[in-house]
Amino acid sequence: MSITASEGGSAPEAEDSAERRPTVGAALSESDAEVAALLLRAAKNIGLEVPRAPSPERSRLDDWLIYLGLASIWFGNHLTGNLGRTDVASVTPWLAPIVWEGTFDATLIDSIYKQQNITIATTVFALGKYTRFLKDFLESAEEHYFIGFRVHYYLFTDQPEAIPNVKLGQERYLTVKKIPSLNRWQDISMGRMDILEKLIENELAKEKVDYIFCLDVDTKFYGRWGVESLGHLVGVIHPWFFDVPRFIFTYEHRPESQAYIPAGVGDYYYTAAAFGGSLKDVHHLTKTCREQLNIDAANSIEAVWHEESHLNKYFLYNKPSKLLSPEYLWRDISMSVGQVKIIRFSHVAKNNAEVRPNL
Repeated sequence: MSITASEGGSAPEAEDSAERRPTVGAALSESDAEVAALLLRAAKNIGLEVPRAPSPERSRLDDWLIYLGLASIWFGNHLTGNLGRTDVASVTPWLAPIVWEGTFDATLIDSIYKQQNITIATTVFALGKYTRFLKDFLESAEEHYFIGFRVHYYLFTDQPEAIPNVKLGQERYLTVKKIPSLNRWQDISMGRMDILEKLIENELAKEKVDYIFCLDVDTKFYGRWGVESLGHLVGVIHPWFFDVPRFIFTYEHRPESQAYIPAGVGDYYYTAAAFGGSLKDVHHLTKTCREQLNIDAANSIEAVWHEESHLNKYFLYNKPSKLLSPEYLWRDISMSVGQVKIIRFSHVAKNNAEVRPNL
């Protein structure tokens, strides 16, 4: 376990360069290239239209896994034994996989990513009374979240002294950063985009982090959240809206807001409680949302669901390369539904009026 604390945005000391791992951008090994060729041949053999082959120059395993997921759907039991779902959509209209239980082989995917020696940054914000959720969040993450992979938690709080002492596993790190208190939960929520943008620019890019996920703290892990969730740009389908018609989605419909989405337009409704991807893609997302939020603020406009409205606008015009099903963000107070075979990550029950600084 390694814990570092910083105030005012200063970065923790970098590891010795001699111990620095190879990055995902390194050239593919010969065996990696063979895997890419095998997946491409498998897709073509079943008549799957392939827009482009996995690129050996980029070494982005997300592409391979997309092809693997698509091929698995087509091969079904003949290829995988038990992969594939018929009761839910597991591919978007733009051919991005939607990850559900039963649509991936955890052992296979883990073995592919293990070769890459990746690091996943994970950010959480715990201000005011929200520090009470940290113990369950961290302890459950250490049981279920990217187990066997290098994870660096970045915790933003106004009360560093309230951080619980949670034992972290090997190659699991926690950096605590102090930020000011705010009087409105809406401002806390919307301010995250600016903080995340700066974190990526000032620290994570230098630390050679491969992926980042941004998660709410009033949550708990109940099952595996692993490398099947990785991609260039990853959105999580909101648990309220995964099985309802589009006109129910609570997009921002006022044209004067930068988050505006016209009626009758949209693909999915995404939660802002969990999103992620590569550093480059998440940096572009947070920078764009921060800019749009600033324009709205200058015009005295606040989108209906704050940064979540801007996130949905961004995902509409910048399609995620992977979607995570509501298994990856449920609510403890929600009733179970047949499509959700496992709850991996969930908002815990709480009294909003009691924990928020304002209503």
